[in-house]
Amino acid sequence: MVMATDRGGRKAEMFWGEIAPCEHLVQIYDGESAFLDSLEGFIAGGLRGGEGVVVIATPDHLAALEDRLRAGGSMNLSSPSIRDRYIALDADQVLSSFMVDGWPDDALFEAVVSRLLERAGEGGRRVRAFGEMVALLWQRGNAGATVRLEHLWHKLCHERGFSLFCAYPRIGFTQDADAAIREICDAHSMVVDA
Repeated sequence: MVMATDRGGRKAEMFWGEIAPCEHLVQIYDGESAFLDSLEGFIAGGLRGGEGVVVIATPDHLAALEDRLRAGGSMNLSSPSIRDRYIALDADQVLSSFMVDGWPDDALFEAVVSRLLERAGEGGRRVRAFGEMVALLWQRGNAGATVRLEHLWHKLCHERGFSLFCAYPRIGFTQDADAAIREICDAHSMVVDA
């Protein structure tokens, strides 16, 4: 269970296993541990519920997530029942597949991500996705491309009916951090408390 705030400013308890389709969540985090707790909850909740999951993250975060999922033998990522539903990709590689001149190309983005969603949703499974590409763009100072990519994700989330989780390290917000955080949070349906 985690606490979250909706667009109306209402606080609510949220269970990772019961995320609604079309939910677009964001977490602005201070420490890796809080972020990894949320990421693990989001992904494990989907896998335990029989959903397909797509994780597009940095290699360090992918490794940490997989270590946590395997810890204590609670989840065997190489078992056929999970392997077919767990798609993990390097955020930089996926990002480079649809960026054109420093800007996300709408058609390329939709083609790349739609293929991943179709694979994860094979057999009519519900799908949830985590994307760290927006955080990479933000850290590189490409705020306009970040907001555009958030909107592309949001649009696809509603068209395809999957739940989406994004996360940003607070350290990436420098000049006028409050306004920037507000702009990022406004592109999401729920803000997960760190």
